[in-house]
Amino acid sequence: MTRGGSGGRERVKTARRRSTSSNRWLARQLNDTYVKQAKADGYRSRAAYKLAELDERFGLLKGVKRAVDLGIAPGGWSQVMRERCPGASVVGIDLLPTDPIEGVTVFQMDFLAEEAPEAIMAALDGPPDLVLSDMAANTVGHKQTDHLRTMALVETAADFAIRTLAPGGAFVAKVLAGGTDKDLLALLKSHFASVKHAKPPASRKDSSEWYVIAKGFKGS
Repeated sequence: MTRGGSGGRERVKTARRRSTSSNRWLARQLNDTYVKQAKADGYRSRAAYKLAELDERFGLLKGVKRAVDLGIAPGGWSQVMRERCPGASVVGIDLLPTDPIEGVTVFQMDFLAEEAPEAIMAALDGPPDLVLSDMAANTVGHKQTDHLRTMALVETAADFAIRTLAPGGAFVAKVLAGGTDKDLLALLKSHFASVKHAKPPASRKDSSEWYVIAKGFKGS
């Protein structure tokens, strides 16, 4: 997928009530090539390019008829799925509100809630071919704690995928630097034909995020 040129860099006018870190974040957003291209292409976030790049490398969206988008907000991944799999049924869930996307069923609720998996599957009306998780826990600034909280979400997403995926399906989840924990990696390898880690070009170089890609679900 093509990306626009960087053009001239934009400067941020410092607001009295805005912190230095907020100014840095805003400056990075204003001068981020992917952010600019997302606006031009009509995507809700630069994250759309992460899925597009992973799909181009691993063929994740080929033949997908049903898909689940865990942590859907603001909706970039589902936008890409609707473009590349126009006939697919897509169900997304997030604690944050998500503006409607044509052809996508969105639940604003906690994926960890007991009723969430049942709601997703009822809306999907059949086993998914693909489960995507871009979920990440709110960070507290303590590296080990942040890692444990995010990996707990990954484990829950993996459990959902293993319980619901159609044979041959795929599971993709965001993990942090260091990749997937040993026990979870062993679990995925026991249920999928192929398990790999990747960092798509659209992920910021200074970001600790990676993605685990598990393909060829063997069945639960």
